[in-house]
Amino acid sequence: MKILVIGHSVIDKIYYEKDEIIKPGGIFYTTVALANIANPSDEVYVCTTIDKLNEKLFPPVFKRIKPNYISYSPNIPTVKLNIYNNKEREEKYENVSGNLQFNIGDFNRFDVIMINMITGYDITLAQLKEIRKSYNGIIYFDVHTFSRGLDSDMRRNFRRIKDFKEWAKCVDIIQCNELEVKTLSSKTIEKEIARELIGYGVKQLIVTKGNKGAKVYFSKNTFLSSEEIPALDVESVNKVGCGDVFGAVYFYNYIGNENLIEALTLANIAAGTSATYSDIDDYLNLKNDVFARYNKA
Repeated sequence: MKILVIGHSVIDKIYYEKDEIIKPGGIFYTTVALANIANPSDEVYVCTTIDKLNEKLFPPVFKRIKPNYISYSPNIPTVKLNIYNNKEREEKYENVSGNLQFNIGDFNRFDVIMINMITGYDITLAQLKEIRKSYNGIIYFDVHTFSRGLDSDMRRNFRRIKDFKEWAKCVDIIQCNELEVKTLSSKTIEKEIARELIGYGVKQLIVTKGNKGAKVYFSKNTFLSSEEIPALDVESVNKVGCGDVFGAVYFYNYIGNENLIEALTLANIAAGTSATYSDIDDYLNLKNDVFARYNKA
């Protein structure tokens, strides 16, 4: 299977309690999860940019994927993340990047496409429409920072996404968290937002809920249905990238056998396992750790 991942790479400056940690971020977490959960026969391609200054942070994962669509930019975004135990994190950018440029003749060479709106500027609506016009496979779309505007101080605050209907018409599966979902519609009730999006042609809406687990909405016999699963009970030491890992593991397993419950269970375990990782190299063990927990359940 050939998988194309699209999204910005960033540098995360993480502030949690009294600690400051600098890590590779952005599409890194999606990529590292896919690279380690995939079978040896699969090919993972990533369309992103990196810069010379921070290139050294990314090789542990990028050497395990196809580098055809990785390009260089003068400087990739740096994101200051203030992490809290009891509320949503705060984000402030030091710089932003424009949309990624594609040098891909035929997107149908890929079995599936995963788009993660890391900065919210990763891909334009025009680009997405162009892909959808000719692409026959499944497109997975993680709303991520697309749900946040950019103010004059470079802070990212939630706001309603303009014309999200047009974006929704181009994708098959949408992932967001329970705050991001409220930026997709004028409606405020999660179930009604799901009903609206599925009416546009979206096949699934996944809402991650942190320590409350995750829920997937879908249409079954023309009726709105859903499945929900509780979060993995772990001692968390990391709160960054867990949603990206969730999405990568869910998507990979769902497209493999279309077993929604199994994919949701594995993704939930992966997100919880990611929360226990304190070092980037821990992700090299992701597949073994996830299936060890899954087989014990």
